[in-house]
Parts: sequence; C-alpha cells; structure tokens
Amino acid sequence: MKKIVLAGGSGFLGQVLARHFNEKGWDAVILTRGDDPKFAEGRPVQWDGETIGPWTSELNEADVLVNLCGKSVNCRYRRRNREAILQSRIRPTRVLAKSLRELENPPSVWLNASSATIYRHSFDTPMDETDGELGHGFSVEICRAWEDAFFEAELPATRRIALRTSMVLGHGNNSVFPILARIARCGMGGKLSHGNQMTSWIHERDFARAIEFAIDDEDIAGPLNLTAPAPVTNSVFMKTLRQSLRIPFGLPHIKPMLEIAAWIMRTETELTLKSRFAIPAKLLSHRFVFNYPFLDEAFENLTRRTPSQELPTEPALTLPRL
Repeated sequence: MKKIVLAGGSGFLGQVLARHFNEKGWDAVILTRGDDPKFAEGRPVQWDGETIGPWTSELNEADVLVNLCGKSVNCRYRRRNREAILQSRIRPTRVLAKSLRELENPPSVWLNASSATIYRHSFDTPMDETDGELGHGFSVEICRAWEDAFFEAELPATRRIALRTSMVLGHGNNSVFPILARIARCGMGGKLSHGNQMTSWIHERDFARAIEFAIDDEDIAGPLNLTAPAPVTNSVFMKTLRQSLRIPFGLPHIKPMLEIAAWIMRTETELTLKSRFAIPAKLLSHRFVFNYPFLDEAFENLTRRTPSQELPTEPALTLPRL
C-alpha cells in the first residue's frame, strides 16, 4: 500500500486529496494539531507544526509528503495577522524539511502549497511557471518567503514541487463555491467592481488528479501552476455561476461597496479585486488532460450534486509524452 502524508490535511484541500488517494487504495495520513479531529477522510496523527516529534515516523518510508499548512488569508492584514500568516507557513515547512534530512528513507516527492497570487496583477498577459512575472505586496511576499523556505534545504533524495494553486472550486468547509452560490441565490451575484479582473480557477477533481499526475511524472519539479487552462474575467465568472444556478440576474458590486463589505467582514478587497491570470503551462506541456477545462462544465458538475454526495470516479485522462 502506498502512503501519502498530508500536513495540515484537515481542511478543504486536504480532505479532497485524502478522499482521492483513499479511493486509489493509498494510506492517507493527516498531520493535525486538533485534539479531536472531526474530518471524515484520512488517518489522524498529532503534531504541533513546529517541533520534531513522534509524527516523523509516519514520514519514514512514506511515498509522498504534501504540506498544506497555513493560516487563512481571509482576514484583515493587521500586523498581528500578517505575522501569523507568515509564520504558519514558514515554521511547518522548515520543520518538515528538518525531519526529512534526518530520515533514512524520506518520501521521494514533496509537494508544498504556494499560491497563484505570487504573480503580478495582470489583465492581458497570462502567467506561466517559466516566464510569469512575480508581483509585489503583502500576499506576494508571503508566497516568495514560503517558496524560499521550501527550496532552501538540501534534500537530494526528495523531488520538490511548489503548488501555485488558483481558486479551487468544490464542496467543503472553507471552499469558495458554496459561499458564491449563496450570494448568487440572494440576487447579489453580479460582477465585482468593473469585472475585468482575470480569475484563474480549478475544479476540485482536477486539483487532486493534477497532484497525482505530478507525483507520477518524475520530470515535474519546481513551481507548478494548479489552474484550469481557461481563466475568465470576473464578469464572465459570475455570469457563468448564475447560469449554472438558473439565476436570471445578479446585482453588481461597486468598489466602495466592496471596501465597506470587506471592512465589515474583516477581510481584504485584494482577495476579489486582484487580477490573477495564471495558466497551467507545465501541466499542459507534460500532456495532462483536464476533466473540467471550462468553467461552465465545472459549475454544472458542482451545482447538480450536494456536498454530501461523493465525487464521481472519473478516468485519469492523459496523453502520451511527445
């Protein structure tokens, strides 16, 4: 039985991966800080995310390590939150690297979370892993520091992949899709500000499949954009969501309204107004084929099933390498 260790795997993305690899017959281990785990998928193992402990035995002879640890950025960027966001990413990454250096048989591949927000605000230029221009500002600096901590250690036996993930569409706690669906059903699902900002996204099934694909392809290393090949503007994104929900209209949100709402909800407008135009150049060049390459197909799949329904098992479509 193959084994995957998911650090911080109790959240939405971790549970998507745990379910996917459980279906494949893998042993999915969740490194969690919680004393009483309530997640459905994976075998829980306690850790604190900062110090070496008994949990390191789970990594020895494991096949894969995936690190998803990090405080949510859905908050106000006050000094205290900024420091917590940074340290909640850097500390687990470094203690995992330290543990791998001490193991006799470390995992052969380590995938570490990052974010597609590392690229600059772009309306007209798609950003790939080779030529994409990194941006500036708090969120970008967090991603840069995160990736620096990930790649700084000498780990010759372990291939490393930084997952520059876009918005993942699916059902589950902390997933954006149920929130957007509720907003649209209330008649508020119009464009945000001018609506021209680009939105990169990926269906939860393709997110899991792409990670499995990257694990299996030994030529994939370094930054990897996890996003569907057809990003759209925010205006098209919200219109497509309304159409999938059979909602005929949606009130638009002007920028001052968004700023007030963000202040009330204790979050930042950057999460909705930054133009994220990432494309999966590396996945496509390695002949990965998406089950949901287009937004309307992704939304139709999500709206016709409830959160409690299992994802349908679909074949992993791939093409031969050229």
